[in-house]
Amino acid sequence: MSMYPGGGANPQAYDRAITVFSPDGRLFQVEYAKEAVRRGATAVGIVCGDAVVLAAYKNVVSNLLVADSMRKVFEIDDHVAATASGLIADARRLVDIARLEAQRHKIAYGEPVSIEIITKELCDLMQVYTQYGGIRPFGVSLLVAGIDDEPKLFEAEPSGAMTGYKADAIGAGKKEVEEFFEKEYKEGISLDDGISLALRALKKLPDITFKPENIELAYATKKTKQFRVLNDVEIKKYMAKV
Repeated sequence: MSMYPGGGANPQAYDRAITVFSPDGRLFQVEYAKEAVRRGATAVGIVCGDAVVLAAYKNVVSNLLVADSMRKVFEIDDHVAATASGLIADARRLVDIARLEAQRHKIAYGEPVSIEIITKELCDLMQVYTQYGGIRPFGVSLLVAGIDDEPKLFEAEPSGAMTGYKADAIGAGKKEVEEFFEKEYKEGISLDDGISLALRALKKLPDITFKPENIELAYATKKTKQFRVLNDVEIKKYMAKV
C-alpha cells in the first residue's frame, strides 16, 4: 500500500469504490457527495408556532433563463414538501420516489403519511446507495417539511442520516445560516416572522442576488395542512420588510 510522505494511507486507494472503508473509517464517495451538497445553492427550513417555512436560493446566472423552470421546492403530498441542495436531478428522483410512497401509504392505511415516516423512507434509500458496488451515493441533501399534528422539519443527508430540526440550512451557506439561526430563532414564532427570518438568513449570504426571482419560498399551516408557494409579488413585499 502506498503511503504519504507524512504517513497514512493514500486516499486514492480507497475512493474508487463505495464499498471500501479507509483505515480511519471513512467512505470517501459519501464524503464527495457531501461536498457536492456544500457547493450547492443554500436552502433553509424553519418551524413556526403553527406553520413551517421552506426557502431556497436559485442561482439565475443568465437573463435568458426562465426562473420558474428552476424548481427548488417540491411538493410530495398536500401536507409535505422538500427543498434540496446539491445535484437537483438526484433530488427530483428522490422526490418522485417519495410521492409514490406517500400515495402507497395513503391507500394502505387510509391516512396521510407522517413527515417522519416519509423522511425515513428517503433516508433508507439513500443509505442503500452507500452500501453496494456499482452505484454512487445521491449527491444531494433534502430538507423535508410538513404538518402532522404539529409542524415538522427533517434533514436527509447523502449518507442516509436523518435529523430533526427547528431551523436548519443546507448548501453553501449552511454554517453561516445555522450560526444566524442560533442567535435569531425563537420557538413559536409567527408565520410572517418565520418567512422574514428565512429571507434575512439568505440575504446575509455573500455573492447572492437578492431578488424575488432568485428566491423560492413556500409554507404550510396547521389550519390548511397544504403547502403554498409564494409568487414574486408576495416575496417582494416580504423582502421590503427585511
